[in-house]
Amino acid sequence: MLTIEEAQARILDDVPRVRSEDVPIDQAYGRWLAEPLVALDSLPPWDNSSMDGYAVRAADLAGASADNPVSLTLLETIGAGSWPSQAVRSGTASAAMTGAPMPQGADCIVMIEDTDGAREGAVQVRVAPHVGQHIRPAGDDVKKGTTVIARGTRLGPMQIGLASALGYGRLAVARRPRVVILSTGDEVVPPGRPLAPGQIWSSNNASLIGLAREAGVEVIDGGIVPDTFEATVKALRDAVGLGVDAVITTGGVSVGEFDYVKDAIAGLGGRVEFWKVKMKPGKPLAFGRVGKVPLFGLPGNPVSCIVNFLQFVRPWLLACMGASRSFLPVVDAIAGEDLREKPGRFSLMRVRLTSKDGRFVATSAGNPSSGAMLSMSRAHGFALFADTSTGAKAGDAVRVQLIDASFMDGYGPDYGW
Repeated sequence: MLTIEEAQARILDDVPRVRSEDVPIDQAYGRWLAEPLVALDSLPPWDNSSMDGYAVRAADLAGASADNPVSLTLLETIGAGSWPSQAVRSGTASAAMTGAPMPQGADCIVMIEDTDGAREGAVQVRVAPHVGQHIRPAGDDVKKGTTVIARGTRLGPMQIGLASALGYGRLAVARRPRVVILSTGDEVVPPGRPLAPGQIWSSNNASLIGLAREAGVEVIDGGIVPDTFEATVKALRDAVGLGVDAVITTGGVSVGEFDYVKDAIAGLGGRVEFWKVKMKPGKPLAFGRVGKVPLFGLPGNPVSCIVNFLQFVRPWLLACMGASRSFLPVVDAIAGEDLREKPGRFSLMRVRLTSKDGRFVATSAGNPSSGAMLSMSRAHGFALFADTSTGAKAGDAVRVQLIDASFMDGYGPDYGW
């Protein structure tokens, strides 16, 4: 059997070239940037006022104070979105609102609060400012020509805001992979329908569709495939025929009498590159191809299915979009209780996390069965144990792969100052 790392390397060994497309910037949220974003201009593009006040020459106000105000002749009022029409000379000032361009000749801003306000064409200044005061220089934030967002960055609200500020109306982003998700099994039926004896409601399709969409992928729900060789072959042939980037199946990859996925791949002239990974949960993972289309055969047990998607399918999908980081983050924690494990396979144990004294504390999320969805829904991550490990005792260091960081959300604004 392959180790987790070996299986990941095999899967990621043949990732297709990233294909890009230009989209309007309001459609780029959550997409992966396909080209470095270079500043088309400086931010700010010109010196501007950071306060509502007056653009002045510092030398004119060297001796100004509350007891000795200096009167300056007011030239004009410059609002944000307008441009100065006069240069500030000795003994003059221009009113400048926040964001207004600095007029030629002025070298600082005096806040309105430090004046008596404009009266009869003049302003009385009660402070002695210094050169550069309350001015945002051109390029103070971003200089023209610099790369501000790297290729492979996922675009969130802050990145979209920066690109907008730089004048980008469209962005080059990675094309979303399209995948088909198929569940197999006579025992599973769509939620909401009545169950016959021996049947259960299907959860894997819903979980996988959510995980794939969360990764930024276009999903086709292929539904549920009956447990026959012929039906499995037809479902895979139809899925590949849709021109998708990958097919994801769940169930039918173990050694049972009704597990047909591996045989169906061979029946379509495809090949299974490997089967079984030395891990728990999720040992029966099949990876193969039908033609040029990769096929991920995930286990039918719901937790195993989710774990395998996160370890193998998600990294492949993100790599297809050029993501600079395609693996889930791993953090250091301490065991908040004994976490017992049987050696023999690499283990990803479901745990909940809390934060205490600046450290993460891991405790069991509950039932460790590969079919236990409640503990999966409560887990914040997977405690990682080597194939020789017997787990961790309370207080031991443990590494945890994060799958849900909501435990770090605060109940109130605990700023700590």
